[in-house]
Amino acid sequence: MTLATDTAMVMAAGLGKRMRPLTAAQPKPLVRVAGRALIDHALDRLVDAGVARAVVNVHYLADSLEAHLQNRTEPSIAISDERGGLLETGGGMVKAHDAGLLPDPFFCVNADSIWLDGPRNAFADLSSQWDAAVMDALLLLVPHARARNFAGAGDFYMDPRGRLRRKVPGRVAPYIYTGIQLVSHRLLRDPPTDGPFSTNLLWDRAIADGRLYGVVFTGEWLEVGQPSHVAATEGYLAGG
Repeated sequence: MTLATDTAMVMAAGLGKRMRPLTAAQPKPLVRVAGRALIDHALDRLVDAGVARAVVNVHYLADSLEAHLQNRTEPSIAISDERGGLLETGGGMVKAHDAGLLPDPFFCVNADSIWLDGPRNAFADLSSQWDAAVMDALLLLVPHARARNFAGAGDFYMDPRGRLRRKVPGRVAPYIYTGIQLVSHRLLRDPPTDGPFSTNLLWDRAIADGRLYGVVFTGEWLEVGQPSHVAATEGYLAGG
């Protein structure tokens, strides 16, 4: 099927604190899993799906990440440089948008995401449900049964139309955010101007407007958030 966009922003600027000591001397996107850097797993999936361009933001140990990316020929890569200060996820998207690097809409992918596609790839799952008239962002979600290494209580509830609301404190939510979404420029309008900010702030505004939606991924997702997840993920991938 035709994808909603040919461009993805790959979020790679974080400090990777939960992955220490593996991130003491390298950025988290360069941590190797099954013989490849985490960011290459994500970029490989972009290429497989037909996403031609990737905008990668860099901050922590940015030189090493840029040097690694120079070895890739696909997808084409543009750098959004955050060496001047970490902007967090929301601020990073706004900076890349303001620099004219992101079309409307664009995919956004965490650089440490690992997933196994189902009957359709992740980006086709998102594109098939995208409706710019009603959506500010469309999040790719998995149920607990298809989330490997994940021990949390979940992130969102979803109504029959696909609209999302936050987990109620103290309760389990059925859906987990995979780190992959399809984003409209409308989500980035009127951003905070007083420092770094998370995408959560933008999502909360979209929830209040009834414009944050989700789609259930047809594949499986693996969390790689701490050192112990590396071996567990490698074992799962080796099993197919």
